[in-house]
Amino acid sequence: MEQWVLLRKGADFEAIGKEFGISPRLACLIRNRDVVGTEAVRRYLNGTITDLYDGMLMKGMDKAVEILREKIDEGRKIRIIGDYDIDGVNATYILLKGLVKSGADVDSDIPDRIKDGYGLNIELVERAYRDGIDTIVTCDNGIAAGEEIDYGRRLGMTVIVTDHHEVPYEEEGGQKHHLLPPADAVVDPKQPGCGYPFKGLCGAAIAYKLIEALYEAIGNEADDLDDLLENVAVATVGDVMELEDENRILVREGLERLRRTVNPGLSSLIDCTGVDRRKLNTYHIGFVLGPCLNAGGRLDTAKRALDLLCAQNKKEADILAGDLKALNDSRKEMTAAAVDQAVQMIETTSLGRDRVLAVYLPDCHESLAGIVAGRLRERYCRPAYVMTDAEDGVKGSGRSIEAYHMYEELAACREVLTKYGGHKLAAGFSLKREDVERFRKMLNENCTLEECDMREKVVIDMELPFSCVTEDIVRELKYLEPYGKGNTKPVFAARKVELLGGQIFGKNKNVLKMRLRDGRGCEAEAVYFGDISRLCSYLEEHYGKAALKQFLSRRPSGMTLSVTYYPEVNEYMGNRTMQIVITHYQ
Repeated sequence: MEQWVLLRKGADFEAIGKEFGISPRLACLIRNRDVVGTEAVRRYLNGTITDLYDGMLMKGMDKAVEILREKIDEGRKIRIIGDYDIDGVNATYILLKGLVKSGADVDSDIPDRIKDGYGLNIELVERAYRDGIDTIVTCDNGIAAGEEIDYGRRLGMTVIVTDHHEVPYEEEGGQKHHLLPPADAVVDPKQPGCGYPFKGLCGAAIAYKLIEALYEAIGNEADDLDDLLENVAVATVGDVMELEDENRILVREGLERLRRTVNPGLSSLIDCTGVDRRKLNTYHIGFVLGPCLNAGGRLDTAKRALDLLCAQNKKEADILAGDLKALNDSRKEMTAAAVDQAVQMIETTSLGRDRVLAVYLPDCHESLAGIVAGRLRERYCRPAYVMTDAEDGVKGSGRSIEAYHMYEELAACREVLTKYGGHKLAAGFSLKREDVERFRKMLNENCTLEECDMREKVVIDMELPFSCVTEDIVRELKYLEPYGKGNTKPVFAARKVELLGGQIFGKNKNVLKMRLRDGRGCEAEAVYFGDISRLCSYLEEHYGKAALKQFLSRRPSGMTLSVTYYPEVNEYMGNRTMQIVITHYQ
């Protein structure tokens, strides 16, 4: 059973509304997102590029800029080594574009997910050395590559690390001893002693900050880099970073540019996937464009996605975009099969009793492990690790729930892991085949999750009668965008609404349209896109077959439900009508 929680965060909503020209209701919704204080509300509603923090506040930034200026002046060969996901690819592109504009002799390399694994490795370092590279700049990786960086420096290369992942540590006597890599400069806001005001940037955002600081240091106008904000936005949303504080500004500004992008690759991908540029938002990045950019790194090579971003003309871009879309379509089919297999295992074996799911799918493509883990987390509301066979043992990816810090839990199991890294909600790791079952047992023996932690929590912003569902409120809710992790779409609720009649539509019978009446006698058109068979079973169980049949014949049934929803304008054949979209019920 879901746990519904109604937020009750206090503030003088009338005063906030008057100060910012918004309704008290909107002021309440902003307070519910933990935005407190005049300056924070101003940044939330009206923040612009000028409100972004100075990248030079990051520890190590001054040293990184100094090294890059020196290497550019001396004509030294620089290589960017990124990661194979959407964040790493966009970070690599940002550094490439920015360093070229700064006059650098620069190229890039991205590890192969299967052959190389995550991040910097000895082969990548040796490859750079053989190619006469003087300086390596990592992005979206490197913070945990101490051994590889030490090797590169012993070969005589300079190494700059830019990353956003947690710094590895050893624990002794309850004290954490952080293990910073021996690079010439380390730029990661999560490193000890970094005074940067916001720790939640993705790798591409940190790359952007570095290029911006370098650009200003060599006397160029940082405004010339504004087109790179679209890449920062794509990476921030695609890497599921919290859309708060500085990230909110970066994504909002980036989306504006993405809607009118002049980048041939992004433009072709938008067209190829059928996204309406005028309505392009975080949903399209997270669920349409982003998966295509990730598909190359999952099933082929991430260099395809980088080639797309670097494409010089429409013809080249159209071919690359089509290839990535086709790869993503294949990825969807493979993912569905792997999820079905994992669910079968969980529901027919002792795995289903575990508080931490650790599922071994030896034949699953290792690039899909993280996606499958995410689906299992959503389905069972438990932290999930999915492991699969790799060339040198077993590789795995994990996705977590709020109450479970995945990186720290992996650190507690380090004795059976050959490699691990990540952060609170997602992580990757490697281990020997013979340690798979031991790993599963350790995770569950160490687990301190309570039953309440593993119940889906539906957080409700406020109860809202249907009489308030108007175009005015829909317009005002636009101020809260962009939506995403950490700044979710508002959730409204109505208690014990009467079901006046409904009808199932759609090719796959996956749309339920109905008419509802709330306790004040106000009616509303509603639509539900969830598991309709499950909803019908729920209604039949509580009210009987006859009532359900009457309801689906579009007649009042005497049935009632409490619902959570959000309002929207339904546009069809030139007509605009108000409707509510139901998200949960009980």
